[in-house]
Amino acid sequence: MGLSFCLSRASMGKAELEAQGRASPSLDAQDQIGKSAPTVPGPVAEKMSQMLQQSDGKSKSELYFSFGVIADIQYEDTDDRLNAWATRMRYYRHSLRLLQSAIEEWNKEVPCPSFILQLGDIINSSVHQASKMSLKCVLKQIEKSNVPFHHVWGNHELRNFSRKFLTNSALNSRHLEDKMVEASASAKVNCHEDPDPQNFYAYHFSPFTKFRFVMIDTFDLNVVEKDICSTRYEETEAFLHLNASRSPNEGQDNKAHILSLNGGISKDQLDWLDRLLTFSDENKEKVIVFGHVPIHPESKKNPCLAWNYRDVLAVLQSHKCVVCYLAGHDHDGGYCLDSHGIHYVTLEGLVESPPGSHAFGTVYVYEDRMILHGRGRTRNRVLYYRRDQ
Repeated sequence: MGLSFCLSRASMGKAELEAQGRASPSLDAQDQIGKSAPTVPGPVAEKMSQMLQQSDGKSKSELYFSFGVIADIQYEDTDDRLNAWATRMRYYRHSLRLLQSAIEEWNKEVPCPSFILQLGDIINSSVHQASKMSLKCVLKQIEKSNVPFHHVWGNHELRNFSRKFLTNSALNSRHLEDKMVEASASAKVNCHEDPDPQNFYAYHFSPFTKFRFVMIDTFDLNVVEKDICSTRYEETEAFLHLNASRSPNEGQDNKAHILSLNGGISKDQLDWLDRLLTFSDENKEKVIVFGHVPIHPESKKNPCLAWNYRDVLAVLQSHKCVVCYLAGHDHDGGYCLDSHGIHYVTLEGLVESPPGSHAFGTVYVYEDRMILHGRGRTRNRVLYYRRDQ
């Protein structure tokens, strides 16, 4: 049974709908960025600490570090148009100006964020030459950042480029992985020694003592890639065949999220994640997991959810070290707190931010909580750690 048979025609139509109305990119687009880039006044960390001390005398006010978050830039040199659900406009050219202003804001912060999490779907184009030009424009802006970007691969990266191309591109940030971890006997946490495009794209790093960040590949299983390896293809086919007994597009169906625009996590990756979180449990670390697709059904508004999200939740919820999961993909954003005390934050998509608005944030990390200070459509949030952490 082929993959295209397992996914209904309606579910496969989402990507086709998004592809309508594209224009070829202009070489002059880069020169137009600075003309209307908005300025977004943002607080420095010192001011945030003062505000927290005033509002809660019991809170620990010493800032450990901060990091930036941004999702779904989806730049393309093409005209604005409605999204696939016809609910909101997408401002493809304008997103590059917004990225520029976000980087300028992060560069001005004191202290500067330690790194930026770019949560996937960095471009929108699907024509190969247009895709390369769009990526070149975005990377030219990212080069102006004073701190490194950790790049997640979303459905648009995999729709536009092969894993081999991505592995050899500036979008492969695996060189920032923490290679100095002393794995315990029960947790061999190193991912792949050498970058191999056939393996899942996931890694971890520790920017501060007792804190660890883990990137997961939410398109380890997918029908987006054209050059999918045989092992991944077989596991994808088996998963879709198992879940093909009912229509994936009925609103009342608990399989409504099994769409071509979503993806899943392989058993190998889940096993790797479980071992890594065991290591963090043993070393009393606080862990922030991040990927492109949301993994909790209450943390999104649209049917943007990992295919086997229950399997991922089972792994995360079995480890006390996990603080939160950060995602993009659903441009409306979302949030929930589960019964295990894990926060699930879905960042609003930059591409659907109209002129005069924005969508990015800085997360300030303290002893007992994290503070997300959002700009524009991105909401402010206080994420307290659970008491047993």
